[in-house]
Amino acid sequence: MAEVIFTDQFNRKVLKFLKSHPELTGKYKKIVLQLRVNPFHPSLRLHKLQGNLQEFYSVSINMKYRILLDFIIQNDQIILLDIGGQDYLYR
Repeated sequence: MAEVIFTDQFNRKVLKFLKSHPELTGKYKKIVLQLRVNPFHPSLRLHKLQGNLQEFYSVSINMKYRILLDFIIQNDQIILLDIGGQDYLYR
């Protein structure tokens, strides 16, 4: 089982994000649980980013919103970095 790490910065961002999008709270919790159990589950749509963010990965909350993460496979650690819309994260 992978360890999911929540940085202080991410915690602040997720609180603000979920306050603006309360309908996504259940989906967000399900994604975090799935990351712990099986980060490669197809429903997460985990993918490596390109360009300036090529060292990071992203999972989908829905077709509009994503979670940016650092995925360290060797230590079974997943560090959550940012949450938001596709346009916001990939600037």
